[in-house]
Amino acid sequence: MFSRLNNIYQEFPSKFWVVVITSFIDSVGGTLLFPFFSLYITQKFGVGMTQAGVILGIFSVFGLIGGMIGGALTDKFGRRNLIIFGLVFSALSTLSLGFISDIDVLYPMAVLIGLLSSIAHPAHQAMIADILPEDKRQEGFGILRVVSNMSWIIGPTIGGFMASRSFFTLFATDAIVSCIVATIFYFFISETKPATSQEKSQESLLATFVGYRVVLKDFTFLAFLVASMLMGTVYQQLYNSLSVYLRDNHNMEPQGYGFLLTTSAITVILLQFWTTRVIKHRPAFLMMSLGTVFYMLGFGMFGFVSAFWLFALAVVVITIGEMIIMPTSQALATNFAPEDMRGRYMAVFGFSWAIPATIGPGAAGVILDNYNPNLLWYVGAGICAVSVLGFFILHLRVGTQKRFLPTPAEVSVPIPFEAGKTA
Repeated sequence: MFSRLNNIYQEFPSKFWVVVITSFIDSVGGTLLFPFFSLYITQKFGVGMTQAGVILGIFSVFGLIGGMIGGALTDKFGRRNLIIFGLVFSALSTLSLGFISDIDVLYPMAVLIGLLSSIAHPAHQAMIADILPEDKRQEGFGILRVVSNMSWIIGPTIGGFMASRSFFTLFATDAIVSCIVATIFYFFISETKPATSQEKSQESLLATFVGYRVVLKDFTFLAFLVASMLMGTVYQQLYNSLSVYLRDNHNMEPQGYGFLLTTSAITVILLQFWTTRVIKHRPAFLMMSLGTVFYMLGFGMFGFVSAFWLFALAVVVITIGEMIIMPTSQALATNFAPEDMRGRYMAVFGFSWAIPATIGPGAAGVILDNYNPNLLWYVGAGICAVSVLGFFILHLRVGTQKRFLPTPAEVSVPIPFEAGKTA
């Protein structure tokens, strides 16, 4: 097993592994806080999920703007410094959130934090695309998901106990972790932005922003985004509305919810790398459809089950879909983008997460606060079905284009049983 792990290590550049390590550390801090933020708002300020959803939506709306700014800045000035800025600002803003005692202050804070904390997001994905060749990107994103989910074993479990005692410790710990990651990034990561032509390098910042017209005219990319947004709107509920739903309708404590997320993380750690190696030889848009089918089944289950182990099973079903969708969607997005426009394409690709994060919590809050709460999961399953159809149509229309063809299978690809031992 160790020889195979060593072979995997040798397949990727050393700079990629430094990014992997920093991503793991940063994710530990984020997973301490992020899953419990809805609980924090509703519990500390005594509001319903509808109002909490509005606040989360404000974060996302201004995150969209920040991401668009960041995408242009990434293509113009590079990735490294923008990422460091994002980490430092994240530390300061997270700590500030822990001190807020008046919910009215939270609204302008959400505007500022949403705007500035999202500036670095396109730079992260552009850096991975810079470092890895095209045939390694899907596996690379899969590896990042494995280490990210290793942090989910640590973060939510510890975060659940912290949240039961003091929410402020969650904010303070996340801020400290962001500072540590910024320091590592400063000393060990160099700039990865590809060299551009003299004409491109002398392009004004305004012209760089105008370049978004190219992205918005890529109608195939926009269709991919719409299908991803539909699916993402449902997926968001796992981290926003599910904790409140379980607390209010099934009397589940934060520790129980944290354990469900840990179950998801363990599934990814055990199976993600093998899954990625298998699906990279399959048509990407078909894999997106297949993954969304698992979302449809898993989220639909939430509306029918009541036993804890059945909620855990539903999370595992969703996680299987997640293991297929996440690396595939990120690799597809980078393959859409010309080399000198990766930042802007990644910024627009961020809509597939940011728009669902904007509308999802508020819409879910309306259902949870005013209707049968189980309706949330029935509607989610229907939305996923529409997304499945959208990805399948994309497969029929553009799936045979060279940029979307799967990686050819190698003669030495291990059989699933052997590969499972590697995972």
